[in-house]
Amino acid sequence: MRQLTYCSNIHPGESWQHVLDNLESHALSVKQQFSPDVAFPLGLRIAQQASLELDDRQIAGFHAWCEKHDCYLLTINGFPYGTFHDQPVKAAVYEPDWRSQARVDYTKRLGDLAVALASRATTISISTVPIAFKEGFSQSDWPLVRANLLSVLEHLRVLHQQAGILVRLALEPEPCCVLETTEETIDFFARMDFPAHLHTYIGICFDCCHQAVEFENAAEVLERLRAANITIAKVQVSSALRAGGDEIAQLIQFNEPVYLHQAVAKNARGLHRFTDLPELQAALNAGENYTECRVHFHVPIFIDHLGFCGTTQFFLKDLLPLLDKTVPLEVETYSFKNLPAHLRDYPLDVSIARELDWVKQLLT
Repeated sequence: MRQLTYCSNIHPGESWQHVLDNLESHALSVKQQFSPDVAFPLGLRIAQQASLELDDRQIAGFHAWCEKHDCYLLTINGFPYGTFHDQPVKAAVYEPDWRSQARVDYTKRLGDLAVALASRATTISISTVPIAFKEGFSQSDWPLVRANLLSVLEHLRVLHQQAGILVRLALEPEPCCVLETTEETIDFFARMDFPAHLHTYIGICFDCCHQAVEFENAAEVLERLRAANITIAKVQVSSALRAGGDEIAQLIQFNEPVYLHQAVAKNARGLHRFTDLPELQAALNAGENYTECRVHFHVPIFIDHLGFCGTTQFFLKDLLPLLDKTVPLEVETYSFKNLPAHLRDYPLDVSIARELDWVKQLLT
């Protein structure tokens, strides 16, 4: 059965109490609208603070809540370590990265919690940073990265043996990061050459917005990942900004202080990458011309054109029907509150349910 949920990183809050409050005030409403009579999987963002606060009493309370409301844990977002809303995040979202012991400890703790919080799902994924932000990363960092990943994978293997729950680490490629394109991701797995007994504990979180921004082709990407024997642990169903010709200048209005909005622009000379929208603005001001530009800004997936620029919804229509039905799907539009005002017409819960319905209709 297809498992479809949304990622709770759309809701602010770093504590476990925030997680519970968001389940009560948002997830239950989404479930009632989208899946009133069927068990609803949960995609929880568990920040560093929340991971430290969880104890046996709270874990038991979560199980009771899930039983009462017919929900269960499917996946954990372990990408943002600290604050993710309401203050500038930008490139700090990748810290601590996979060169850091703090990232190792946090991820192992999430593995423990995945097992402790599990009820119906026998496989749970933990999405994580794509190694590090590309700027400042060097070839000499690879041995430490590999050692840190191996430490986590061995931990997940032991958990699997002890509890019978498969917890899989899912690296999430993203523009301007060490893992950015599918080619870089395939090269990474070849470089790491993980022992065969650990292969089942690592894969990728395929974020559709990210790979669409990279101008990748959905069918080609899936075929290359299959050929390289790389597991898609989950797909984050998301859509980016897309503009051509005169529309490109309109993208600058999406510049805001909280998140990094990487851009990739195309012209006859190839692809040109920008870390954030001000860099794109500077290039346009300098007279650069592009035929098309795509921007990392998670816009509602049910919109194919915003009136002044488009979206990469087409990528979702191309990719989702090609996926194996066992791959979990997690809608991830975390930037509703950062959209221009005229794009925030509906209550948040209604918009989330509308996104889930859009995916369901596409696949049925």
